[in-house]
Amino acid sequence: MNSLWTPGVDDSDIGFSPYQIFSREEWAGLRADTPMVLSEEDLEQLSGINEELSMSEVEAIYLPMSRLLNLYVAGSQDLYSVTSKFLGKKSERVPFIIGVAGSVAVGKSTMARVLQSLLAGWPNHPRVELVTTDGFLLDNATLEARGLMNRKGFPESYDSRRLLNFLAEVKAGKSKVKAPVYSHFHYDVQNDVTIEVDRPDILIVEGLNVLQPARLPRDGEAIPFVSDFFDFSIYLDASSDVAGHWYRERFMRLRSTAFRDPAAYFHRYATLSPEDALETADDIWRTINLVNLTENILPTRQRADLIVRKGRDHSVEAVALRKI
Repeated sequence: MNSLWTPGVDDSDIGFSPYQIFSREEWAGLRADTPMVLSEEDLEQLSGINEELSMSEVEAIYLPMSRLLNLYVAGSQDLYSVTSKFLGKKSERVPFIIGVAGSVAVGKSTMARVLQSLLAGWPNHPRVELVTTDGFLLDNATLEARGLMNRKGFPESYDSRRLLNFLAEVKAGKSKVKAPVYSHFHYDVQNDVTIEVDRPDILIVEGLNVLQPARLPRDGEAIPFVSDFFDFSIYLDASSDVAGHWYRERFMRLRSTAFRDPAAYFHRYATLSPEDALETADDIWRTINLVNLTENILPTRQRADLIVRKGRDHSVEAVALRKI
């Protein structure tokens, strides 16, 4: 294991960690009587490009996670009712927001989709919606004008104000809040397309840098973080070597599928030889995605409430749950 399994401890003389660590087997035992609500066909639809979910993985990892989150949601709803009673206000449910962070190619989208399906099966919060922060990237024209095309996915490539306003409106209980949509096929924000988030019980927000802290103000005035709006946060973790391997695998698979469409942004990669394509994928990983992971994403890992560690075969090896 790496330093994940002593989270928050950088000095060997300090014997304290804010996390409780569970092996795969220990975590699986926390499922209790949580029922399986997904079929094999559901798992096929929820699986990622290069990650095929198994029923055993959902049972061992995702069902205990679903149970934990259900308890958090119930507790949050009770707390809000108590606060509303104290303030003499009518008690209304406020959306419970879950953030999912981690590297490119680590499986965040798959995790978010599985959680959405499982959490919607609980009777006290059936309306679960999912938004990815890709839609809040600056469009390509703006990135080109600012010289940031090779920094897409870095914190400075997002329309942070728009993302913060979106989360503030959702958290305030506003109806029909619009979120922008990103096209991976065109590698750009679809400026004429939006989705509506209409007062869900739970909103899952998935993205690379959702746990990134804001810059500290010099004058002491508050600057909101995206994670300020989260009620619970998850960091999906894997070693950088493993994440890079998965990225290259995904790139090669897309090269023989989606990239072959002449309208695809990355169509030019479809004609490369296998050797040149692998070299291109490796270069993109090393010069862009690995830099972003090292400088911006990985340092936010210890801000998460739950850290989920995956091995090379995509199965979860261990889980760390924040206890304070």
